[in-house]
Amino acid sequence: MTTFTVNASAQSKGPLPKNWHLLTYEVDSVYGTSTEKAYKELLKGKKSTPVIVAVIDSGIDTLHEDLKSVLWTNPREIPGNGKDDDHNGYIDDIHGWNFLGGKDGSSLQEDSEEAAREYFRIKDKYHNPDSALTQDNKDYAIWQQVKVKIEQSNTQEKMEYRSMAKVQENVNKCESILKNFLGKDDFTVGELDSIQTTNQDVLLARNFMNRLLKSTPGEAPTFQEFKTEFDEYMKDLKRKAQASDTPPNANRQRIVGDNLEDINDNKYGNNDVMGKFGFHGTHVSGIIGAARNNGVGIDGVADNVRIMFVKAVPDGDERDKDVALAIRYAVDNGAQIINMSFGKPFSPHKDWVDDAVKYAESKGVLLIHAAGNDGNNNDSIPNYPNPNYLSGGKASNFITVGASSTGRGNDKVANFSNYGKSEVDLFAPGVQIYSTVPGGNTYRSASGTSMASPVVAGVAALVLSYYPDLSAQQLKYVLEKSATPLPDGTKMVTKPGTKDEQVEFSELSKSGGIVNTYEALKLAATLKGENVKKKQHKPKLKTVNKN
Repeated sequence: MTTFTVNASAQSKGPLPKNWHLLTYEVDSVYGTSTEKAYKELLKGKKSTPVIVAVIDSGIDTLHEDLKSVLWTNPREIPGNGKDDDHNGYIDDIHGWNFLGGKDGSSLQEDSEEAAREYFRIKDKYHNPDSALTQDNKDYAIWQQVKVKIEQSNTQEKMEYRSMAKVQENVNKCESILKNFLGKDDFTVGELDSIQTTNQDVLLARNFMNRLLKSTPGEAPTFQEFKTEFDEYMKDLKRKAQASDTPPNANRQRIVGDNLEDINDNKYGNNDVMGKFGFHGTHVSGIIGAARNNGVGIDGVADNVRIMFVKAVPDGDERDKDVALAIRYAVDNGAQIINMSFGKPFSPHKDWVDDAVKYAESKGVLLIHAAGNDGNNNDSIPNYPNPNYLSGGKASNFITVGASSTGRGNDKVANFSNYGKSEVDLFAPGVQIYSTVPGGNTYRSASGTSMASPVVAGVAALVLSYYPDLSAQQLKYVLEKSATPLPDGTKMVTKPGTKDEQVEFSELSKSGGIVNTYEALKLAATLKGENVKKKQHKPKLKTVNKN
């Protein structure tokens, strides 16, 4: 196992490189993944095979300049003929499937929290329960959890929302003032610092926004990067604040129309994987596999990848049924790796998801999941989905990923990241990751374990493309065993979710390290692939013209 080494000549600081997560600490002074180093020193002149990575997420911009050439295309489906040519039950699933879609082509954008759904489902039954109802009752156990979550937490979240609503109001006022003064929609801390005026409104707006931008993890974002994440945070906070007062809306049934309690009612949705809510999924997809060396935008981690998109994550909590069917769809259509940048604290139909994970395990498919952004210890506060089967045992094809930071200053671990010595396998860069976003071939930075997970998925795809005989279990072993610890003298980090509590970085995950492409490839080269011994499902690939 290697460690990051400190090179005194590499300590100079300039602007954070947009591709910092691909760089190397020894040269670039950031805790990246050494991906570019691997391409230059280990992979030059070597041949690779394409790898299909399924992204289960919110939506994807299929027309983006950096993504359209790397999309998976169903080789057995004829586009636009309205027929299920490959007889898989899904009509015209050219680039994937949308489990949030309606028969009329519409798509569910917003849904409720899982805790709120369960709260209102069983509220009347257990509000004043008798002993006959509570004894050995699964629903009552759920009620005890969601009642605390919704009723007690709701009071705090209402107060927080009222407080943050004032901040949001000030942000909107400052945005108007600064846009008018600067003559542009977006601006940086440097541009704010350079403002010279006697206009008191402009100075107040400058100072307010400067404080907010500089208080974010890592390097200060641009205003639009900040506002995108802040607006999402406010939507989520509002939904939580209203959870005990507002029954979950009926949009799911109105738009999708499936039977939520029947896992066998599985041929619903439509083929619109784009929709209107695609920021998250587009960003995640770009991190994994945005076209490399094409002269535009960014370079993804993996250079020979096909992105299969499965839309199953709304603005709100995903449904267990959709997640289970999305995993099965991906496996059945040839995905070798599945990225899951989502999660929630309750899983009423975990058995359905467990069965899907077992199915993926039986077919040799690796699942990679974001640990969560609550600053929680996943060892004591579960986050779903996870590899722990209700029936006992643990999935051998499942990696859970926490978010690390740049290493500049004291930022080594993202303060928001979940962690866990048993339940989180490794960390990966997840702060200010620059990637593709929808609308007009644009790019933006975003932070979260949602960004860390696709970094690992990209590394996994890269390793598998050069060592295609590795099994899912071997691939998991390679990524975790080669994860890089922090160097001596810098091993103490601020524990996520706390202000200044110090812990050893090695205590935050099973591997104690950050994913490292260079070291993973070196380790993979020493292993004899196990997939030659089994009949792993073959990927369904169609030749894609990259021009």
